[in-house]
Amino acid sequence: MTDTYLELVNSGFTKKLAKQLGLPRPARLRRHQPGQPLLDGPALVLGTGPDADAVATLLSSPAGGPADPRPDDAPVVLDGWDLEVHRHPAPDVRYAAVVLVLTGVEHPDDLTQPVLAAASTLKSLRSGARVVTISRPALETDAPAVAAARQGVDGFLRSLAKELRGGATGNGLALAADVPVSAPSVVAGLRFFLSTRSAFVDGQLLEVDSDAGELPTDWEKPLAGKVAVVTGAARGIGAAIAEVLARDGATVVAVDVPAAGEQLAAVANRVKGTALQLDVTADDAGERILEHARTRHGRLDVVVHNAGITRDKLLANMSDDKWSSVLAVNIAAQLRINEALLTSGDFVDAPRIVALASTSGIAGNRGQTNYAASKGGVVGMVRATAPLLTPFGGTANAVAPGFIETDMTARIPAVTRQVARRLNSLQQGGLPVDVAETIAFLASPAAGGIVGRTLRVCGQNMVGR
Repeated sequence: MTDTYLELVNSGFTKKLAKQLGLPRPARLRRHQPGQPLLDGPALVLGTGPDADAVATLLSSPAGGPADPRPDDAPVVLDGWDLEVHRHPAPDVRYAAVVLVLTGVEHPDDLTQPVLAAASTLKSLRSGARVVTISRPALETDAPAVAAARQGVDGFLRSLAKELRGGATGNGLALAADVPVSAPSVVAGLRFFLSTRSAFVDGQLLEVDSDAGELPTDWEKPLAGKVAVVTGAARGIGAAIAEVLARDGATVVAVDVPAAGEQLAAVANRVKGTALQLDVTADDAGERILEHARTRHGRLDVVVHNAGITRDKLLANMSDDKWSSVLAVNIAAQLRINEALLTSGDFVDAPRIVALASTSGIAGNRGQTNYAASKGGVVGMVRATAPLLTPFGGTANAVAPGFIETDMTARIPAVTRQVARRLNSLQQGGLPVDVAETIAFLASPAAGGIVGRTLRVCGQNMVGR
């Protein structure tokens, strides 16, 4: 659905008028197109110590290989990532990305130099710029000063993301103690946050739990050779997920209820996959998914639990059917399918489960107690399921969308819809493709070190974290 207000404040006379009146002026977000460069300008890597040097070398080397020795502050050009990388802020340079490597901070004072160096660049950042922190999470076993510095990165990053303008975003990677900055999920996570694939991900700190994972030989086809099932694929977010997974090289099995058969077939044909008409609440849904994937494609690597429904009512007016049907589709079906996968013996080759949660399940939402319970359940489910997959090199993670422009949100009253669009740092609704891009990242082999996490795709919604 078109955001008319966004178009008006970015066009001609109304753009000038909105600026004069001090109205919110959300930027048009740049989204991924195959073949586009990772960034449209130079990147700045800030920080001292071996981790900062390693990140700078990673960015300034062909495809992450070793770099030739160069003066510390000289720009270099990547052959693989095609970036110009600086180690110190340069006057009159408009950076497309600023990466702060803060893994070595041991006291809040250690934040001062890199943070203020980044501050000197903010007024001249390019439109759609990226700010990314790389740090370590605060632990109970840390010394108080170390824990304070590490937790300080969290507060700094989330606050900075709310200050950025022009479609710029701020996100971070928090690396477990034994995870090096060269780990596949760190490299892939950094690339995701730097890229236009993360256009509507903002103010998020994603933890990397291990050095598991495998980097792709082709960043445009990270899912090459994989077979992925997407439930609820006939329309909206599900159709976008199927399209992005196929674009990234996967063979897609599109699943939806028989009533959506015509639309489902159209999606499957469009992505050159296959369609499976199936009610995910059926007792044998997991077995049927496995059978279809094995019979038609020989394997199953990725399952995306996207199918979901809403039946909104205040709890005082909630009927048994409205409560039970939402939990049956949104979480009970996922649990049943996962159990079938885990006990089959056929889902053991670095498998990926990615489930759709929601910001409602994290922060709550009036009139959605049933939906929030089901989506909060998804967050808990992936956290508990992930350890069951790690012996096979597998992961389970979730994506929590905020306000996304779909047929469902188009039915919200106009004034309420406008308010909902502006209640995030990017001051607009996301698109189905934004959710799909994040799912594709978590489904990739490179994301093997991200285990049991929930990543929000909400433009840094002003509710919850």
